[in-house]
Amino acid sequence: MGSGEEKEAKEAEEAEEAEEAEEAEKEIRRYLEEGEKAREGLIAQADRIARIALLVARAYSQGRKAIFMGNGGSAADSQHLAAEFVGRFERERKALPALALNANSSTVTAIGNDYGYGATFERQVEAFAQKGDVVFALSTSGNSENVVRAAAKAKEMGCEVIGITGRKGGRLASVIEEDRLIRIDSDRTSIVQEMTITVGHVVAYLIEKELFGEGGPSKGKGTEAQKGRPH
Repeated sequence: MGSGEEKEAKEAEEAEEAEEAEEAEKEIRRYLEEGEKAREGLIAQADRIARIALLVARAYSQGRKAIFMGNGGSAADSQHLAAEFVGRFERERKALPALALNANSSTVTAIGNDYGYGATFERQVEAFAQKGDVVFALSTSGNSENVVRAAAKAKEMGCEVIGITGRKGGRLASVIEEDRLIRIDSDRTSIVQEMTITVGHVVAYLIEKELFGEGGPSKGKGTEAQKGRPH
C-alpha cells in the first residue's frame, strides 16, 4: 500500500470513529434526558415522598424499624439504603435500626430451597417484622413474586408498607395504597434503580432532619476527601 492509500485508509478510519463517537454521544444524551425526566417526575411526587419520610421518622420515634427488600439491583439498593440508616446519611446521630432481607445468603437460599423462591422475603417478614415497622418493597417492574408476597404479609401483620417501582406499578399497585407507592416515570430498569436511590437518599435526609434537628453534613460525609476516607 502506497503512502496515498495509507492516508486515505487512515482518513476513512478516523471518519468512521468520529461517526461512532457522534452516535454514542446521542445515545448518552438520550439516556441522561430520560433520567432527567424521571427525576422531574419525583418532583411532582415531593409531597408524597415527604409524607412517607415523616411516617418513617414517626415509626423510629416509636421504637420501630425499617425493613428493605428487593432482587438483583433492587437488592443492592436495599442494602445501600439500610446502611444509610444504620450508619448515617449526612450527620452524626444514633444508629437507626434497618434490615435488608436479601443480605443473609444462608437464609435466602434455605427458604428458597425449602419453600420456593417466592417465599424468601415473606418468611423473613414473618420472622422479623412487628406491627408499626416500615417495610420498603423495591421492584422495578412491581411484579417480583417474593416482594409482592412479602408486602402483603407485612400489611397483614400491621406494618406500614412503602413501594418504589416503575411507571406501571405492576402487582405491587394492587397490594400497596397509591399514597404509599412511588412510581418512577420510566419503564427502563436502570433508570428506575437510579431514581430508587434518589428517593431513598431524600427520605434519609428528611428523617435525619426530623429526628435530629437542623444542621449541615457531619464530619463524615461531605469531608471524606479532606480526611482521606473513602465512602
